[in-house]
Amino acid sequence: MFDLINGIPIHPLVVHAVVVLLPLAILGTIAIAFRETWRKAYGHLVLACAAVATALIPVATSSGEALEKHVGDPGKHAQLGDQLIWFALPLLALDLALVYLTRRPPAKGTALKAVAALSIVAAVAAGVQVYRVGDSGARAAWGDQVSSHG
Repeated sequence: MFDLINGIPIHPLVVHAVVVLLPLAILGTIAIAFRETWRKAYGHLVLACAAVATALIPVATSSGEALEKHVGDPGKHAQLGDQLIWFALPLLALDLALVYLTRRPPAKGTALKAVAALSIVAAVAAGVQVYRVGDSGARAAWGDQVSSHG
């Protein structure tokens, strides 16, 4: 199903959406965790980025499995890519909680501070995993084809 569009693999197309939207959600999460005014103004945008990125991760993994049949086993990249959803889902849930708690009348309190702290931890963890997946994917795709010239 998630294989080719007009002969072009879907995987790189979807992956680029995830690679843009998830880091934006990560940076946005950190920003809205620190600033209530930003949370009120941009919380829904951060939440939307996290939601779309999270929704596209299964498409990226499925299309990656389809691409694997054409180009071979990507090794560690496939395993790391399969794990990414488990970093994105907590980020999405915590973004939702941040936005929700900010909209409630007593927006200041222990719950909001705890969710903000957890959201920063989740954002950092997701950022590390995005890097690991991307790095392993680049190595799987390019390998020794690109060498440094110095």
